[in-house]
Amino acid sequence: MPSPFAPTALIGESFVGEGANAAHTNVVIGRKGGPVETAWATALATPSAGHVPFLTIVRPSVPVKPLTLFVTKAAADGELHQRATWGSAQAGLAQGVTDAVRDGLLPAEEADDLLIIAAIWVNPAVDDLDVSFRNQRSAAYGAVRAAVNATPTVADVLAIAEEGPANPFYVPTSEALAR
Repeated sequence: MPSPFAPTALIGESFVGEGANAAHTNVVIGRKGGPVETAWATALATPSAGHVPFLTIVRPSVPVKPLTLFVTKAAADGELHQRATWGSAQAGLAQGVTDAVRDGLLPAEEADDLLIIAAIWVNPAVDDLDVSFRNQRSAAYGAVRAAVNATPTVADVLAIAEEGPANPFYVPTSEALAR
């Protein structure tokens, strides 16, 4: 009998888009009965002010499979940011996870035995729900793909780090990078 998919935990990350509608997604994938289930249930049962984890749905009363916990990185602030968080980003996450099952990244026959925790960034300045959805769908799929394929590798990280770190909020100067 082959070993089960994700016997402990798989971790992935993806950033898609730019500006206010970009999506940044981190995922942890694991099996029911393991440490991911403990973290999943604990997160669901212990919300904090402005950060209320919730079950990701495809449609009302139809949770995505594997069951996926949406954890906000930014407290929903204002009507459009709330609609993006609970609407377009949630729908994008649900579709990205469903795409990963459909494409075989996540085994459909084990979907009921798996759990996903997804930490999602929705910029409070979001201004286009359709772009937010598309970016989150791609970021969710990319994070799952990275988790399943264990990418980037350490060699990839070391090679990229030669150029120095960079992110949408900060790129160090060559002087700051000098040792």
